Amino acid sequence: MTGGAGRTPLGLGRWRAVSALAVSLFLSLAMMSGAGKLLAGSRVPSQAERVARGQYLFDAAGCFGCHTDEARGGQRLAGGRALTTPFGIFYPPNITPDPIYGIGSWSDAAFIRALRHGVRADGSSLFPAFPYTSYTLMDDGDILDLKAYLMTQKPVAQPNRPHELKDPFGWRVLMPAWNLMYLDVGPLDTNPHQSAQWNRGQYLVRALGHCGECHTPRDWAGGLDKRRMLAGNPGGDGVDASPNLTPDIETGLGRWSEADLSLFLEMGLKPNGDVVGGTMAEVVRNTTSQLTLADRKAIVAYLRSLPPLISTLPIASRGNAHR
Repeated sequence: MTGGAGRTPLGLGRWRAVSALAVSLFLSLAMMSGAGKLLAGSRVPSQAERVARGQYLFDAAGCFGCHTDEARGGQRLAGGRALTTPFGIFYPPNITPDPIYGIGSWSDAAFIRALRHGVRADGSSLFPAFPYTSYTLMDDGDILDLKAYLMTQKPVAQPNRPHELKDPFGWRVLMPAWNLMYLDVGPLDTNPHQSAQWNRGQYLVRALGHCGECHTPRDWAGGLDKRRMLAGNPGGDGVDASPNLTPDIETGLGRWSEADLSLFLEMGLKPNGDVVGGTMAEVVRNTTSQLTLADRKAIVAYLRSLPPLISTLPIASRGNAHR
């Protein structure tokens, strides 16, 4: 039986429908096969691998130094170390997996929220002495690998010590407004116009290593002056000024060679033969010396690419080893 003018014969219409169905089924099976091969070729990291990655990130992020009161014989990561700042004294908290005083009861989402948004598991705000303004730039995967490592550490049932801050800097109720002014929520974007090494260096300096937290001047409210990022900070670590890390010839690291910078990160040795002291000595011991050679080279490449900024620090605090 045939149709009228402009109509398709019934048998031919059925044939086209069956053909279309067969093609669709073939494509679906092909896509499923491809997806299966992708899944087969994509191996999910084991828990042991995540913990190992987390340990490396732990070192790169400098967690030990702030959260362990070594000077007073405090237990590992149980908090309590006094951090003196212009705003008062901060006592970093217990980050062991203790479920009461530490982070043992924190969910993955709560841990990410703390590092990304500066909010504790109970919903209250953290103070930026905890450098979440830098850690916010971390990838979610790195944040969770860090948590995986922390959860393998010894739980310590040590209460957290209250901060001793000047008013109004100890008012947590003000922190949401502070975050609106100063927190640029991450993660950090990759710069497609730069090399993989440069992007890795940026990630290590700006996110994990949070170098700007000490080496960038702050305003009256404690926010970083991003126009002078890494140009040196008279407040520094609360005790000593932190020098200019930009490649300015006279006041920064412009006279340091790549080898000078790499050796400094590995051993704390300056080009003039002096050895770094103070808080930076701890950073070298606990953090930069623990990095791979490739990561140290990435840091050097990133720092040398920065625009040179003239330091406003007193000459004695500029840290230029060649002067």
